[in-house]
Amino acid sequence: MSETIEKTRNIALVSHGGAGKTSLSEVILFKTGVTNRIGRVEDGNTVMDFEPEELKRNASLSSGFAQYEWDKHTVTIIDTPGDQNFFTDTKLCMQAADGIAVLVDAVDGVKVQTEQAMEFAKDFNTPCMIFINKLDRERADFARTLLDITESLEIKPITLHLPIGSEENFKGIVDLVTMKAYTYDETGRATAGDIPGDMQDQVESEREKLIEDVAEADDELIERYLEGEELSDEEIKNALKTGVLARTFAPVLCGSAIKGIGIDLFMDIINSCMPSPLEVAPKAGNNPADESEIMREPNPDAPFSGFVFKTIADPYAGRLSIFKVVSGTLGSEGNFYNTTKETKERFNQLLTLAGKDQKPATEAGPGAIVAVAKLKETTTGDTLCDDSDKIVFTCADPLPTLISFALEPKSKGDEDKIFSSLSKLLEEDTALKLDRNAETKEILLSGSGQVHIEATVEKLKRKFNVEVNLHTPKVPYKETIKKKVRVQGKHKKQSGGHGQYGDCWIDMEPLPRGSGFEFVDAIVGGVIPRQYIPAVEKGIAEACPKGVLAGFPCIDFRVTLNDGSFHAVDSSEMAFKIAGSLAFKKASEAANPILLEPIMKVTITTPDEYMGDIMGDLNGRRGRVLGMDSAGKNQVINAQVPMSEFLTYAPDLRSMTGGRGMFTMEFSHYDEVPVQMADKIIEELKQD
Repeated sequence: MSETIEKTRNIALVSHGGAGKTSLSEVILFKTGVTNRIGRVEDGNTVMDFEPEELKRNASLSSGFAQYEWDKHTVTIIDTPGDQNFFTDTKLCMQAADGIAVLVDAVDGVKVQTEQAMEFAKDFNTPCMIFINKLDRERADFARTLLDITESLEIKPITLHLPIGSEENFKGIVDLVTMKAYTYDETGRATAGDIPGDMQDQVESEREKLIEDVAEADDELIERYLEGEELSDEEIKNALKTGVLARTFAPVLCGSAIKGIGIDLFMDIINSCMPSPLEVAPKAGNNPADESEIMREPNPDAPFSGFVFKTIADPYAGRLSIFKVVSGTLGSEGNFYNTTKETKERFNQLLTLAGKDQKPATEAGPGAIVAVAKLKETTTGDTLCDDSDKIVFTCADPLPTLISFALEPKSKGDEDKIFSSLSKLLEEDTALKLDRNAETKEILLSGSGQVHIEATVEKLKRKFNVEVNLHTPKVPYKETIKKKVRVQGKHKKQSGGHGQYGDCWIDMEPLPRGSGFEFVDAIVGGVIPRQYIPAVEKGIAEACPKGVLAGFPCIDFRVTLNDGSFHAVDSSEMAFKIAGSLAFKKASEAANPILLEPIMKVTITTPDEYMGDIMGDLNGRRGRVLGMDSAGKNQVINAQVPMSEFLTYAPDLRSMTGGRGMFTMEFSHYDEVPVQMADKIIEELKQD
């Protein structure tokens, strides 16, 4: 088993959208005999992208998995989404990778999602390699892209490969370790040859720099290098792996996925430089009994443990749980314990994934990425382990939601169906949030962006036959008062037999924000009998959710009940409840009622060059900047902005910053709406 694990690799392909991850996966699977043709994203026939929503957009919306064999190594590749809308999936799947291959487009260079993926890799302490792709494209520039990588990514890049030719004349690679040149024919087959004469000086210079960089990973080598000793290719390769595993540097390779140039060398580096599961640091967890820390070694003979990092919901096949084995060995069927849910689970078949296909597996040891179907309680983020040796692993959190839409069923009576169906999709996509706003009575679906929500709605229709309309959520305005007033609420009705009589005097006054509704009983001398006083309070409490200005809930006020009268026969709880309600309405109208709006606390992270645009835009949204901080190359703006101005901020920020800005927001407090805006809101509501 250990020998097999030693030759196992788990590699996540990460980058911004359009850098060529899926195309690279297709070429690898073809070259290694997994497929008999190379699928194209444009033609919608790739192994990794198979969901209708992906085919429609020509982009990965969810991570795809496949395995290949290359030079006696078994490699699982995870093709992750590069679109910001689906980057939570990328983050969660990166947890399961032992190595990260970062693709950078030789035309567009490093973009924000590449930077963010590298931040995740740093957080997970995962070794990285970098592949500069699309060198055959017009305006592709290796040197410019390498400089961009050096300036944008925190890890130190070291050049292993140099391109032969550029743009349409790009035809091969010089390997600076072996000092061989490889030229490729139209089928992507390589022929080894001499280094082109016009590249000799550049190659010698880059080789010297490479040896100097690689030697830094080994104290003994750097000493020998400084003394002028020659280092063998084997020593360079060993030091290269040592530096990669320690995240001292990231090797930079280059090529063209579409033309198959450099792909064989890319796979060689995965085998030689990326870690096997046995070379991964022990994973920390907690003992559920006493919260003490436990370390789990990647040992096939240790107790089984693993964590679920992805779930696929299927209305027919049920839930498919994808997990990584951390320690121990699983057979093809059996039981394990879910420590997160504190329940036992049974599985009947162990599966490996190949795009949309599932293949039975006989066993799974440390590092294996496998799936099981129809677990009853298990969802993404759960820890699975041996019942006799429990552990809980902490999994990464999804990225915060950035935009919300209100859902409206197209067919009457589909509301319950919306909730049950979306709940299943939420198991699959932890970046989504489903809520019902008690005040506006709307069903709210929140996600990472408009495309994320739209794709979810398409999936809802395809998988569960539920159709909805999307619209911008209503803002949950509130009302309050600004001055103290004293009023009488009197309900008197005579209609044969017993009449109705309730009479109360109240003082109504404003309270500080967040205080809610306060009721004070100041009745003395029995002017209102004890049994009727709660009825007055109830009448006010039932009336205040519908304020006098525009029907929004009235908040932050105190009512003091201090006088009134009653009738021995005609008074009742109902009469005093109505009197309380009348008193509230009369007092609200007299106490200078105002409209309140929710204010959000917003944190915006952006490169320095967009600060001016963002600050100007915030001013236009009635925002108030609270402060600014630096975070690496970025600036962080803390501000308070009215919710009504921020409902559609995600696409606007993306547009302003070329996709490089990010933001989070949370509710802060309620504040007064400016008079002119309040009048406009009230007028619009009256027209509705």
